[in-house]
Amino acid sequence: MNLPNLYLIGMMGTGKSTVGKLLSTKLGMDFIDSDNAIEDDTGKTISEIFSTEGEDKFRQLEKDFVNSGHPSKNCIISCGGGLPIIDGVMDQLKEKGMVVCLWAEPETIIERVGENTARPLLHVENPLLEMKSILATRKMIYLEADSCIPTDGLSPDEVADRLIELRDLSNI
Repeated sequence: MNLPNLYLIGMMGTGKSTVGKLLSTKLGMDFIDSDNAIEDDTGKTISEIFSTEGEDKFRQLEKDFVNSGHPSKNCIISCGGGLPIIDGVMDQLKEKGMVVCLWAEPETIIERVGENTARPLLHVENPLLEMKSILATRKMIYLEADSCIPTDGLSPDEVADRLIELRDLSNI
């Protein structure tokens, strides 16, 4: 197959990686998680990059991933939650393929990610309040995606099936 890439964006805990892996199997496409690719390239975890080099360095690594860190066709790509907020990146993703935002309410996200210590943005006193704040700042950018699927109350299979319907409707 030689299909355009499908980029899954949204906050952590919305199902991007879980659904992306499932979808790649169903469609026979390759799966790439941008955070995992960055960890593999740097030999450091995302938390280590944040703590030793800072968020700006991490965002540059994300931008590098978009520019040259993955194949241009036949991939389902789970993007880190902050990747599309980088200036100009959303437009780049749309040029490379279809961009779909997976959305979940803050309470659902916190329920899904829990006390995951690999999530540097949640190393705060009140994770729910922090999640609400982050979502408020990112919502308008996320909504620039080609489509948005609310994942609250849906199984990964149901979300994958909705993505397949979107893909079929858009002929990608």
